[in-house]
Amino acid sequence: MEIVQVNQAEMLQAINRSEVDMQISTAKAYPRDVKAALKRIEELAINDQETAESCFYVLRRDNQKPIDGLSVRMAEIIAGSWGNLRVQARIIGNDGKTITAQAVCHDLETNFAVSVEVKRRITYKDGKTYSEDMQVVTGNAACAIAFRNAILKVVPRAVTKKAINNIKQVALGKAIDLETSRQNCIANFAKSGVTTEMLCQYLEVKSVEEIGKEQLFELRGTWNAIKEGTTSVQEIFVQPQEEKRIAEKAKSKAQGAKERAQQAIARQKQNNATGNDLELNNEQ
Repeated sequence: MEIVQVNQAEMLQAINRSEVDMQISTAKAYPRDVKAALKRIEELAINDQETAESCFYVLRRDNQKPIDGLSVRMAEIIAGSWGNLRVQARIIGNDGKTITAQAVCHDLETNFAVSVEVKRRITYKDGKTYSEDMQVVTGNAACAIAFRNAILKVVPRAVTKKAINNIKQVALGKAIDLETSRQNCIANFAKSGVTTEMLCQYLEVKSVEEIGKEQLFELRGTWNAIKEGTTSVQEIFVQPQEEKRIAEKAKSKAQGAKERAQQAIARQKQNNATGNDLELNNEQ
């Protein structure tokens, strides 16, 4: 009796290759209808305002102008509607300081594939490593972001641009009044410990009443970025205030030192003038 040894790695590779070949054959047999795909993307995204709002994220770094982009939710809608895509995301590394996620998006019709890697820190400022549960959460966030980035590199933005602009108009708010939308947004942030004062400082407005539709869109996008793990409440709201307080304290300290130095110079000049007067009187 002949014993046949099976290499497990080779067997898995053969299975994966056969799956991809079958998917490519199916994609060639049933090519996508671009117009129908774009229509479906828009229909799903503007099904209601909440869904439209979840399709974008907004980030503001170092007092620069806000940068908005498409969220993980939007990438899921695009991938599902575009069709004939093979997308995978997984963790490929954990060195104790950062987690690395990798996502691969393969357009089975055009045979165009993109691989994207995303790193996320798993240590606190003091160098202490996250707990196991927090590492799992961070890893899932890294996979989601890599998943999004890979899809958006494969599906042409030039094709989806019009649909995305229409979705953004819905996200800006037409279904409910401004005050209700504003209060709902503030309530969401309050659950994470973000006060109205922090929100006003972030948006550079004096009061809540100055928060308009554009600012609300930015806040919703920022909230989406926090939920996805692209950023955090600490990074967006807490850390900038701490840095501002430190800078103001250092500025105040420097100003105090400058004033004391000026006072010392003035006293020295006064003492020199007094000494000169005494010498002149002695000579006389």
